[in-house]
Amino acid sequence: MWNCPLRAAAPAALVACALAAVASPARAALGGAPMPTPSDATTTIVSPTARVASAATSAATSGTVAAPQYSVHSTVFSSGTNVREYVGADGTVFGIAWNGPRMPDLQTLLGNYFPQYASGVQALHAARRGRGPVAVEQSTLVVHSGGHMGSFFGQAWLPSALPAGMTGADIK
Repeated sequence: MWNCPLRAAAPAALVACALAAVASPARAALGGAPMPTPSDATTTIVSPTARVASAATSAATSGTVAAPQYSVHSTVFSSGTNVREYVGADGTVFGIAWNGPRMPDLQTLLGNYFPQYASGVQALHAARRGRGPVAVEQSTLVVHSGGHMGSFFGQAWLPSALPAGMTGADIK
């Protein structure tokens, strides 16, 4: 059995340890810099074409070229899990989305926001006494996560860090 220092702790901490024990490696943190590409993964960086095309059209009439507000760094691990980091013009990750056969390491992905997420999950489990999708929605952090063995998905974002005109529904 894996060694988790929080074995006697609250259920949310136990879930976190279990996920960390089986998770795909990732080194990014929400609110920080994008993760470097791990050796077992490939990363592509894409600017959102619809927003860039729209900005280019309006820029053509005004004579200026608008820079994209963010880019999406998509990392596919050898396990098949895809983690998409939404990176602002300042180089900070303001949103993360994932899907695939293995759950990513949320403790690493959420960074300093993980304790806030874990307490939200603990409160959710205490209120509903069951399993199911997780939705932690707070003023500083939103995390939606769900799935089952072999098919996990979710997204997390910092509401105050979303670029102008963007909503949490754009993190996918």
